[in-house]
Amino acid sequence: MMREERRARFGPSLMPGGNPAAWPHLKDIFQKIAAKSNGEPCCDWVGNAGSGHFVKMVHNGIEYGDMQLIAEAYHLLSKGVELNHDQMAEVLDDWNKGELESFLIEITANILKYRDEKGEPIVPKIRDSAGQKGTGKWTCFAALEYGLPVTLIGEAVFARCLSALKDERVLASKKLPRPQISPDSVIADKREFIKQISKALYASKIVSYAQGFMLLAEASKQLKWDLNFGAIALMWRGGCIIRSRFLGEIKRAFDNNKNLSNLLLDDFFTKAISEAQDSWRVVIGAAVRLGIPVPAFSSALAFYDGYTSEVVPANLLQAQRDYFGAHTYELLAQPGQWVHTNWTGTGGRVTSNAYNA
Repeated sequence: MMREERRARFGPSLMPGGNPAAWPHLKDIFQKIAAKSNGEPCCDWVGNAGSGHFVKMVHNGIEYGDMQLIAEAYHLLSKGVELNHDQMAEVLDDWNKGELESFLIEITANILKYRDEKGEPIVPKIRDSAGQKGTGKWTCFAALEYGLPVTLIGEAVFARCLSALKDERVLASKKLPRPQISPDSVIADKREFIKQISKALYASKIVSYAQGFMLLAEASKQLKWDLNFGAIALMWRGGCIIRSRFLGEIKRAFDNNKNLSNLLLDDFFTKAISEAQDSWRVVIGAAVRLGIPVPAFSSALAFYDGYTSEVVPANLLQAQRDYFGAHTYELLAQPGQWVHTNWTGTGGRVTSNAYNA
């Protein structure tokens, strides 16, 4: 169940799992108290055993990613475009009228508008050390266990870990060199750059959800849960932190193709990424030049570039592993056949094949 203050009045998102024999007895109760999206309850049967808990965990991992992406957009608007808090709030209000419409964008705009008893923005006064309850970490643990590159959520978790090193960061900021370059020399057209940030945010968000659903798919496959990904997207349309317009497109994608292997391969998301890609690269390039950390934006783009590369340098990794550890490798011309090269002329034919994590 999703917890959120206002859900006590409007209903939560519910993700029930366990013994399927129990669902007919609970369905009416759960769906009546659940949040509604376009009249449909944000609650449906998830699957056997701990599937409901797992789906809720991945939801929270995606939430970590969404929050980090918005934080990075805020950092770019503040330090790159040099907007004040009222101006940033106006930008996010505008974003919330389009493809980025979501609960988190809405509340971020409200947060930026808020003033304390002195009439001053409160965000700059908050200690920049983020807490975490653990569900983001658990999502990363699961991704490692299943061998899936859920990189954006991982970077979101590590960004919080880095934020916690407040005292060290203060010291490092005074001792270590940083880029000495004016934002005006990097960002020629600030209005255009704001649009590019929104596109980079949207593209990165697509990658984050694609990775989250990859993890759900692998767990479903290995544990025989037979998860309904379209229904899960509907459950997240209301009563939860990541509720957004975006989830309607995810539901449509999986309703159209139950066996969709990756959201990026759906026509809608392929087109969206194509339209955002140039802006995505411009924004990350500018952030690097200005020394503005964007680990979630950049990890999303790195995943995209790797996922769309027919050949990656893992062939060199395999050669290195074989050189120092005789771990063997496959040849492109002979898949499934593992060979070893005696790289030094003294290693012989002994190979290491005891385990493969």
